[in-house]
Amino acid sequence: MAYTTINKSSAHFNTKLYTGNGGTNNITGVGFKPDWTWLKKRNGTANHHLVDSVRGVGYYLYANLTNAQGGNGSALLTSFNTDGFTLDAGANSNASGATGVSWNWKAGGTASSNTNGSITSSVSANPTAGFSIVSFTGTQANATIGHGLSSAPKMIIVKAKTQDDGWYVWNVDYNTSNNKYQRMETTGTLGAGTAFWNDTAPTSSVFSVGSSTGTNYNGPMIAYCFANVQGYSKMGGYIGNGNADGTFVYTGFKPTFVMFKSTATSESWQIYDTKRNPFNALGEYLNPNNTSAAGNNANFVDYLSNGFKLRTHDGGVNSSQLYIYMAFGQSLVGSNGVTAKAR
Repeated sequence: MAYTTINKSSAHFNTKLYTGNGGTNNITGVGFKPDWTWLKKRNGTANHHLVDSVRGVGYYLYANLTNAQGGNGSALLTSFNTDGFTLDAGANSNASGATGVSWNWKAGGTASSNTNGSITSSVSANPTAGFSIVSFTGTQANATIGHGLSSAPKMIIVKAKTQDDGWYVWNVDYNTSNNKYQRMETTGTLGAGTAFWNDTAPTSSVFSVGSSTGTNYNGPMIAYCFANVQGYSKMGGYIGNGNADGTFVYTGFKPTFVMFKSTATSESWQIYDTKRNPFNALGEYLNPNNTSAAGNNANFVDYLSNGFKLRTHDGGVNSSQLYIYMAFGQSLVGSNGVTAKAR
């Protein structure tokens, strides 16, 4: 497999904290022009807003709801800029006095046509960092979709754009049979059915969908695809040990962001990052499946140089069951870049 070099992981993913001002708010310091920004108010209840350059900056989806996309082309987030983004006065995550967090990913800028699958897709891809945004028109018939990456995705998040339906998540560690899914907007456990992924694993060029409206509605769909990149990103799973001296999970880099989900019990998704939690043990979390303000779990997780270690037996992250996660970070081998291997 080919090696690639990532010059600063923070040039592809970065967490940026900000303070709302109730007006036009230019957020800088992201370090690149984002293609996907996930916004959440920390000090109050508010929806999670997801905006990407493929659907257009004026349109948003709620991570915690099944709703079709909102916006009219000029609301919430009004532009992606060279070092960040601009928020609109009407954004609830930009209310005066709001403390907000944004998680930002760099894809490939303007989307291009991809004919690798049986359905032609429109793709903004960053193969070096293992991330792509994929827009396609579903048919509710078994199909393949080109994702634009040079290796098979290990996690895929799919949502109907203009239809009320859930967020369907494929993860490599629970999909040995390729018929299971997790829902991001709920606390639910694993679901299963042949209609979601057509019982077919993603390849280095396409992912598969079946006849379900959740993954292949007869209309516009959006997918976020993530491949593992050595020294930078890891999607997968781990088995908790149910002990306060918790499971260690090897990623091969020091995480700066991890999102967790139990697969076997009705627990919330949890996101931790090192901008909100600069020191171990990390405690402040947000739940993608609800509107809650940031909570704090004392001594939940340590981010180490080569992975993360759970410091609790809490059922949300470390009971005796399978959890899935997605992690981004920075290899400590060299301060100016990492040599990465897509896998």
